[in-house]
Amino acid sequence: MMRLLGFSLLATATMVAGVAGLQVMDSKADVGDMDMERTVVAELFTSQGCSSCPPADAVAADLAKNDDIVVISRPVTYWDRLGWKDTLAKESNTELQRAYAARGFARAGVYTPQMVINGRSAAIGSRGYAVRDLIMAEQKRKAPASLTSIAEDNGDIRVTVSGKSDATAHVTLLALDSSETVSVGRGENGGRRLTYTNVLVDEETIGKWRGGSKSFLIDADALRVSGADRYAVMVQQPHGGEILAASYIG
Repeated sequence: MMRLLGFSLLATATMVAGVAGLQVMDSKADVGDMDMERTVVAELFTSQGCSSCPPADAVAADLAKNDDIVVISRPVTYWDRLGWKDTLAKESNTELQRAYAARGFARAGVYTPQMVINGRSAAIGSRGYAVRDLIMAEQKRKAPASLTSIAEDNGDIRVTVSGKSDATAHVTLLALDSSETVSVGRGENGGRRLTYTNVLVDEETIGKWRGGSKSFLIDADALRVSGADRYAVMVQQPHGGEILAASYIG
């Protein structure tokens, strides 16, 4: 089978310690019904300790209704020191957000909730209309690369990347938990049950690509990560660079 892949701001001291149409809550925005032309990656940097994050988590859930938007929830670690250790957070998420911040595009920085679109732009994650505008802008850009996947008889997946790149890009397999509900015991969200969409469980570089057409084989065992029930492949330039192509697989 072939499938085309095509703020709360922290206090300044906390940010330093961590270094690494607009409505505050408008998850009703009909982002799930947008007419998509190419796949866009929306990465939400969030935290169980952040009281302004649940509206952004709702925006992420709405975006994920469309298979042409690869949504990745990336809980960060720098809120952990404020009373509740995020049970889903990964230091690698914090490091990636720092890398994006270092690039300095609009709304880049180390804060939550933040939605980064294709590694090129960002918005306050709870502002669904602002997020949608960035996604639509990416849809109007010519895709620098395309990604196709073919499921083989033994369960392996063969992924082919085609296109152009001015730098060597990493081809990464992302293992995601499509829905995870957490009871938060303390901190700003203490006593609440929060649900997260497409939480990053694991990510593994499966190869490198620099233009042309190149195939990569994903072993069936790599699609059996504990805690994951959804997978995606992403092609991204290094050091938090632009995301050139992505798609869900399986």
